[in-house]
Amino acid sequence: MSELTDLVLEEAKERMDKAIAHTRAEFSGVRSGRAAPALVERLTVEAYGVEVRLLEITSISVPEARQLLIAPHDPANLGAIERAIRNSDLGLSPSSDGRALRLNFPPLTEERRRDLVRLVKSMAEDGRVAIRNIRRESRKELESLEKDSQMSEDELKRAEEQLDKLTQRSEADIDAALHGKEEELLEV
Repeated sequence: MSELTDLVLEEAKERMDKAIAHTRAEFSGVRSGRAAPALVERLTVEAYGVEVRLLEITSISVPEARQLLIAPHDPANLGAIERAIRNSDLGLSPSSDGRALRLNFPPLTEERRRDLVRLVKSMAEDGRVAIRNIRRESRKELESLEKDSQMSEDELKRAEEQLDKLTQRSEADIDAALHGKEEELLEV
């Protein structure tokens, strides 16, 4: 295969890997029955007059399975952190001891678990759509190479087969991550 073909396939693989990583990151932000720092790390807090990520101004630990302890590096930011958590869509109320915040995660109801499973399935479908879009764009690039006589028809066919295998592998990765997150959400 030509160098240009390899370049198109390599770029497609990199972009698909990024789509998979993005989907997994989205999954980590969905609350399951247990406490996980990933649920709050991406929240933004107004500190020192600018928006910063919670992770940058705090240390987050898990003292118990259903509790997060958020300790700001500067206690002056405690109020802003508490506001950010209350305004988030997590549905949690932090309790403050003046130096740190505790987030207690109540057990999820069966109905809420089902809602969250629907949400992660939607996120997974978004990831699969992104992968298919990457495949479509890469296929167009390959076809234009063939049209410009930079590759033969046979090379195009082989490259498209490789692209399809790459797409199937990437979709399987997303499905595996989805399956793991579903099990985690439905675990009682």
